[in-house]
Amino acid sequence: MKFPPSLDEYRIENGPWGSKPGDDFGAFQIPGPCGERLTIIASPGDAHQNIPWEHVSVSTRHRCPYWKEMCFVKDLFWDEEEPVMQLHPPKSTWVNNHNFCLHLWRPLDGNIPLPPAIAVGYKALGTLKSTRE
Repeated sequence: MKFPPSLDEYRIENGPWGSKPGDDFGAFQIPGPCGERLTIIASPGDAHQNIPWEHVSVSTRHRCPYWKEMCFVKDLFWDEEEPVMQLHPPKSTWVNNHNFCLHLWRPLDGNIPLPPAIAVGYKALGTLKSTRE
């Protein structure tokens, strides 16, 4: 997980989510790629405190973040080729502190299994033939 120095401009330094410039955790309010301000809380995880997960929450004031915004945030905190995930846990374990918040996760203690690309879709649209021809 990375914390680019450019994020410090948007870091929340006071209050319950406050942190100091240069910290590898914190809350940020940044302009997103779709014209909406994104509130982000990021933590690198701590295996010693039984939190072996890197985590970033992303929220807006009036709607859930769009896919483009989640991709933007993912690339802020992780390398382009590093997989992270959004989870749908069992309903009995849900925690909802904000109606318009989504989360990105990466385990510290292992790799994220990925399905084969063909199970997701075709990589090149040119490989699809129109059924209307």
